[in-house]
Amino acid sequence: MRGMSRRKRNTLQRRIQTRDVLTEPSGYLTDGPINYKYKTKCTWLIEGYPNAVLRLRFNHFATECSWDHMYVYDGDSIFAPLVAVFSGLIIPEIRGNETVPEVETTSGYALLHFFSDAAYNLTGFEIFYSINSCPNNCSSHGKCTPGNSAASRVYCECDKYWKGEACDIPYCRNNCGSPDHGYCDLTGEKLCVCNDSWQGPDCALTVPSTESFWVLPSVKPFGTSLARASHKAVVQEKVMWVVGGYTFNYSSFQMILNYNLESGIWSTVPVSGGPVPRYGHSLAAYQDDIYMFGGKLEAGLLNATEELWVFTLPSRTWQRRTPAGGAQTQIYAVEGHSAHCVLLDEGEAIMLVIFGYSPIYSYVSNVQEYNLRSNTWVVPETQGAAPQGGYGHSSTFDSASGSVYVHGGYKAFPANKYGLVDDLYRYDANTRTWFILRESGSPRYLHSAVLLSGTLLFFGGNTHNDTSLSNGAKCFSADFLAYDIACDEWRVLPKPDLHRDVNRFGHSAVVSNGSMFVFGGFSGMLLNDVLVYRPPSCQAFLAEEGCVKAGPGVRCIWSRGRCFPWESSMANGSVIPAPFCPLKAVTVDERCYRFSDCASCTANTNGCQWCGDKKCLSASSNCTANVRNFTECPVRNEQVCTKMANCKSCSVNLNCQWDQNQSECHALPAQQCSEGWSQVGEACLRINSSRESYDNAQHYCKNLNGNIASLTTSKQVDFVLEELKKLQQEESGFLPGWA
Repeated sequence: MRGMSRRKRNTLQRRIQTRDVLTEPSGYLTDGPINYKYKTKCTWLIEGYPNAVLRLRFNHFATECSWDHMYVYDGDSIFAPLVAVFSGLIIPEIRGNETVPEVETTSGYALLHFFSDAAYNLTGFEIFYSINSCPNNCSSHGKCTPGNSAASRVYCECDKYWKGEACDIPYCRNNCGSPDHGYCDLTGEKLCVCNDSWQGPDCALTVPSTESFWVLPSVKPFGTSLARASHKAVVQEKVMWVVGGYTFNYSSFQMILNYNLESGIWSTVPVSGGPVPRYGHSLAAYQDDIYMFGGKLEAGLLNATEELWVFTLPSRTWQRRTPAGGAQTQIYAVEGHSAHCVLLDEGEAIMLVIFGYSPIYSYVSNVQEYNLRSNTWVVPETQGAAPQGGYGHSSTFDSASGSVYVHGGYKAFPANKYGLVDDLYRYDANTRTWFILRESGSPRYLHSAVLLSGTLLFFGGNTHNDTSLSNGAKCFSADFLAYDIACDEWRVLPKPDLHRDVNRFGHSAVVSNGSMFVFGGFSGMLLNDVLVYRPPSCQAFLAEEGCVKAGPGVRCIWSRGRCFPWESSMANGSVIPAPFCPLKAVTVDERCYRFSDCASCTANTNGCQWCGDKKCLSASSNCTANVRNFTECPVRNEQVCTKMANCKSCSVNLNCQWDQNQSECHALPAQQCSEGWSQVGEACLRINSSRESYDNAQHYCKNLNGNIASLTTSKQVDFVLEELKKLQQEESGFLPGWA
């Protein structure tokens, strides 16, 4: 999966390389008593005997996130199956033995390879290994028992009210509130069976409930490996469809799976043909079709793809869509983007593709629109704020308002710098307008987002943004954040209160029946679990006072003597924050300084104004020639060019030029189009009507201080088509020329 961009390293450090072979039935391996050295390579081979189970218990692990890695192979070489890759701070959130990571190999061998670079070092690791021992020592809730034969493995015999391979899963706490709330099923899956009016892991909450809770559902056994990350999932009729993803071994990889959200049963989806495995793609559903776009193909280095595949649910078949217009259509091949199918107010169905990373154009700040009916693509000209595109953001579509909310991501900054962001944008699909909302204060990427009861819920992700020292940011987090759309307000929610840690990034999240379902991801090991979050229910609040104060994590309103969830459609175009929200503090200039262009300064919720001296100040400050509405802002060449992250993307825009020394894209000096040229949006265009070769046409353009145009907006395409139409009318049989 795509990680941090390489920083400059000190190449004068001495590289340390070691290799050790361990043959004892149990023992420890460590980097040493002090911080590990810079630029270190160490390898350990643990030799058991054929088909023995080796268990590696990571009692301590602290390395530089995304740069210093421990690789674990199930075999005696790096050509054996890779089973885990640890990096960062692996410190249990819940202090207990059952949350310490443990890795299992079954070949009788385990090869561990550690690599560090030259940025900074940490305390390293202590790993305990043992041969043919019980998982996690049965978590102190059972005893390790030998099998019935000499060749069989040991297993855990769990104490009462504990289950699982490692006796780490509690069940039937408080006897399920028996007999009033439910009863304990000891004959089947060993769990609480709640009466109709009660819910929760131990049947302690009413239906509906004013409290939220997390559960780890009992997933039925499934023969095929489910574990994956950077996949995508959508819900259709209470079935979660999971497509693609990253895995260590693609030999038995199932490209598409489905999970019944009611029964908890996984199913494979046999198909013939179809796309090759990929990850970092997007997935969007419309009616009976699932649209998969882009992503990084399983093999190769720079092979982000622009392929669009459609999976039809009734027939369970794949079909690749080649766009109408062929090579003339500008499509960005991206990974780490997102997409949503949207039914516009005019009745047209489109798929919006938001941002992403391109190996050619770097981080893309454009929106791409695909028309489902006409099978055509366009890169629309947007208005409002000028967003900075990136990789690994989350996005959520709110059908009530026709808006897409985009949060976080890994992005490019000026001066050739990169990092995580905490931005939150809103994109109005009907007006093609961007707005900047209040930032979260917690940068992250490869996280998930869903919309429930007027609240955006963000879970997990990679929060590591450190450069020269560690501030404790996690590679894999279980952070849980809520954004109240009505009040433009962020709150931190309690992390999942489960029997084990659920830190992760690269997972997926969907909504069904008022609950959030999280699947898979990566936390050093590829994950195959399902987490379920059930938020408070507005219907459970019987009095107005409790209703309007509900949350955080849910927004309720009191109407006609009942409590209802708030939806953006209730705003009826009114200003956010809504009247029932707490009063915001008066905006200070410091909150506006960061906006460097007129449109972004005025298309946000911070209460800013654009002043004549090209400064963004709070609306309460004095300034000359102030602008408070983005529609009054001048042409925005400067902010468009500064979003271009490399030379290739910069050269596409005719009004931008690349500064090789500063590695930055700048706007050309503002000027009106000269005689013979037409102003089209932010570009100056003219048609060369002669029938010449491409080389001659290019030479012709250069003599006019121009370039062959890349038509990147619908306005430019419409202009060229209209000019060609005029020329055809003037000269019968005229063939299209060069722009």
